[in-house]
Amino acid sequence: MDNEKPHLVLEWNDDVTDATGWVVVHRFVQGYASGGTRMHPAVTRREVERLAKVMAYKYEAGGSVTTGGCKAGIAYDYKAPEAKAVLGRFLRAMGPYLQNGVSLGGDLGVAFEDVLAIMEELQVDLITPRMKENPHVMEGLQAYRRLLAETVDGKFLLNDAVTGYGTAYCADEGWRILQKRANKKGGAGAGAETGARVVVQGFGCVGASCAFLLHKLGYRVVGIADANLLVENPVGLDVPALVQGRQKHGELAPGSFRPEDRVRSNSEWLEVECDILIPAALENVIHGGNAHRVKGELMVEGANIPVSPEGDTVLKKKGVHVVNDFVANLGAIRFYDAAIFGHVRSGAAEVLADIETLCRSNTSRLLVEAERQGLYEREAAERLFRPRQ
Repeated sequence: MDNEKPHLVLEWNDDVTDATGWVVVHRFVQGYASGGTRMHPAVTRREVERLAKVMAYKYEAGGSVTTGGCKAGIAYDYKAPEAKAVLGRFLRAMGPYLQNGVSLGGDLGVAFEDVLAIMEELQVDLITPRMKENPHVMEGLQAYRRLLAETVDGKFLLNDAVTGYGTAYCADEGWRILQKRANKKGGAGAGAETGARVVVQGFGCVGASCAFLLHKLGYRVVGIADANLLVENPVGLDVPALVQGRQKHGELAPGSFRPEDRVRSNSEWLEVECDILIPAALENVIHGGNAHRVKGELMVEGANIPVSPEGDTVLKKKGVHVVNDFVANLGAIRFYDAAIFGHVRSGAAEVLADIETLCRSNTSRLLVEAERQGLYEREAAERLFRPRQ
């Protein structure tokens, strides 16, 4: 996948701060491409190019025939007081492209609500002028905006839950398949019956909602790491309490920990014994220098490109099963695409049911095909979901 070149790369340099940003379009479909905007001091052009490519594959895995993949990234501290103003200047600079087929949402360090507010101020829509002439698309856009206000399980806004819940559905489906292969109990409730242990790295919207649903499905979430620390408990963490106390920027609140929970450095997240590992934050957190420490039989990528190419070589040799990023974390793009261009518009329950069906089907297809061809799952995924030209 890495030898595919992006279709378009735009660079922006802020004239107020030292922020630099990029918009990368991997490909257009019918003149349209969509993807998130991330902000972090470590963002690079190469990272944004890789993320745009993942988006193209993700739309293919999501069954889209209307949307190509793109991505935006800003190298700046999303916690800085000036962050929202930086985002505004970036989107303003990209205005001509936003008005002609490049649609940007939120991602790591960037709230989708902030993007929408800035775009409304700029009088820029999420869709192209040609799409505005289609009444079905306009109805879908109105439905999408309405659905953004709905909540899930009384804990999350719908758009904040869809990616994490989709990742959790992939983890559950993948674990059930692996358990059946091992002639252990499978089917509904496999997580509770086998006592499968889960470690989640990252406690933003994706990590928190994924951990919450897996806990609800009966899995033992034994470790969660955020930007500051790692909390673990081999018996299982009180995930609802941790979600309830979650602080701004996806940080764990120590006041939500129980006396029996152990607090460690967040650099030790790969040391926690587990069956399922879910990196759900930054890119390249698993690399050539630490991939040998990965525990667990199954890794499900809640984050985009969390494994470097060197790390991937190690995981392949170790025999770790992987449900990769563009299969696992496509919930948000499926929600967007299905609401605006499809028929999933009645409410949060229908949105989540659609995502669950897709994520389970893709995971099953991936693991079955990888086993049939004797391939590492990432290699199988790149063959199965290569974007059509």
